Amino acid sequence: MIEKRNPPAVHKPAGYSHVTISDAGRLAHLAGQCPLDLSGQVVGAPGDHAAQTDQVIANCLAVLDAAGAAPGDVVRSVVYVVSADSAVLAAVWRQLNASALAPAFTSASTLLGVASLGYRGQLVEVDLTAALRD
Repeated sequence: MIEKRNPPAVHKPAGYSHVTISDAGRLAHLAGQCPLDLSGQVVGAPGDHAAQTDQVIANCLAVLDAAGAAPGDVVRSVVYVVSADSAVLAAVWRQLNASALAPAFTSASTLLGVASLGYRGQLVEVDLTAALRD
């Protein structure tokens, strides 16, 4: 069971929850998923946040499935976007929340604008933790 809470003493969040509590006995800590295709190449044209976000979504769904989890089992997410522009961060957030991965972002979530990520040309990365069912 996953319980989500938003205490009245803090602001109302935009779609995510301030607190996510899981009584699951096991957690799956998934590596940050990058916008790499099967050949290990960063997808999309330079600066294409949308194409990279699509690939990250596909990769996240694949690794969740491999762990025996679904997006609704995610208890924590961190989204990294190479940009200081809040409009770019918001666009990536909207794209994630319009995808099959959307239930993952209703739990405790953080969205960060960062200076760079690990692969040359990489613009987006998503880090997930999921509660596994018995």
